[in-house]
Amino acid sequence: MTYERKVNYYETDAMKIVHHSNYIRFLEEARLFFMDNMGLPYYKMEEEGIMIPVLGVNCTYKNPSRFNDILEIDVKIKEYTGVKLIIEYKVINKTTSQISLIGETKHCFTDNNLKPISLKKVKPEMNEIFEKELEQAK
Repeated sequence: MTYERKVNYYETDAMKIVHHSNYIRFLEEARLFFMDNMGLPYYKMEEEGIMIPVLGVNCTYKNPSRFNDILEIDVKIKEYTGVKLIIEYKVINKTTSQISLIGETKHCFTDNNLKPISLKKVKPEMNEIFEKELEQAK
């Protein structure tokens, strides 16, 4: 799944490149888009009592992006167990045809009290969607 966005001026720093912290926001935007397109928007999961907190973020910055560049963010599931979810990202600068960033975010599934749960047991219909998406990513 690919999410596309344009770099805004306020997302750049004194060197006139995207500040590294903004890529984390870009990954979240892409993840929300990805979840929407899977048929599992975050708001729906939260209404069902399912939270997906971020446990970790790993980014490797390759090439800078600048104001007005168009970024394509490729998103796919790298790992899914029913309890744990790892999402992989590749940010490609369409303007320069260079890779700007590769990264991943690690998540778990919890109830509203942040107690870990297994989607396999609690929400088998959601589990099925994640398993299907993981299989397609291989």
